[in-house]
Amino acid sequence: MNHAIRVHAHGGPENMVWDDVPVPTPKPDEALVRHAAVGLNYIDVYFRTGLYKVPQLPVTLGMEGAGIVEAVGTEVTNVKPGDRVAYAMALGAYTEARTIKADRLVKLPEAIDFRTGAAMMLQGMTAQYLLRRTYPVKAGDTILVHAAAGGVGLILCQWAKALGCTVIGTVSTAEKAELARENGADHVVLAGQENLPARVKEITGGAMLPVVYDSVGRDTFMDSLDCLAPFGTLVCYGNASGPVPPFDIGILAAKGSLFLTRPTLATYTARHDDLVATAADLFAAVQSGAVQIRINQTFALKDAAEAHRALEGRKTTGSTVLIP
Repeated sequence: MNHAIRVHAHGGPENMVWDDVPVPTPKPDEALVRHAAVGLNYIDVYFRTGLYKVPQLPVTLGMEGAGIVEAVGTEVTNVKPGDRVAYAMALGAYTEARTIKADRLVKLPEAIDFRTGAAMMLQGMTAQYLLRRTYPVKAGDTILVHAAAGGVGLILCQWAKALGCTVIGTVSTAEKAELARENGADHVVLAGQENLPARVKEITGGAMLPVVYDSVGRDTFMDSLDCLAPFGTLVCYGNASGPVPPFDIGILAAKGSLFLTRPTLATYTARHDDLVATAADLFAAVQSGAVQIRINQTFALKDAAEAHRALEGRKTTGSTVLIP
């Protein structure tokens, strides 16, 4: 017996169905993984609503998980039955057992439990490429992290602080402000209640910022640009408030020859070697204590719709895991 949360038609959380599905047989290049935990991410909402396209309906939601390999295909050499593994950016995680391309799996160190593994892969590897590759921060940089109390935000704050940065975070409530501070944010700005560019100018003594990490999208885009110093980089890696509408790229020139990028974890980990290196850097940061994965909510997998409502209602902080 196997179960999965599937969407038969795009829409709200009420469209998520707990279906009976067969246990799949791995193809030659696949592994069968029995999940111990599954991660919850905002990208799951995008697939549920149809903002991000799916190959076909019905579709099993979810992009990351951790568990044990139960079987492998004839061509698989990097994992074997019994291995503890984790993965991200592979649609179809909201299920008790699934097959997945084996080259998308990484071995999970014994020191990292399954719930942490499931909670950290997408968000933690996102933080890794943002800080290490998209705009490689250096000690002494002052940076801005939007949604600083969210899953990626908390990791960004901790990791950037460990790398010697001064971190400015934006949050939606006073409670989230305290959480951001506890996780490395030196300054916290309440979104919608304070003038963000003015606060950044005050904090930086007018120098403004070399980089802004923005997962909010439409509602924060122009303020993010206005927080940058000349030649600064705006990294738009999410659309929690909706996609950024079309705009005249001349704005980037007028505001200081700015750089704008829209990166994805899928691109940064498309090659297996990059995936392994990204995960290894994350595992090292977690095992050293520089980054702690905050699992602040846990739901049964069958209650994933409730988890989506909490996520969209901004009632979650840190990471959330679903337990089969």
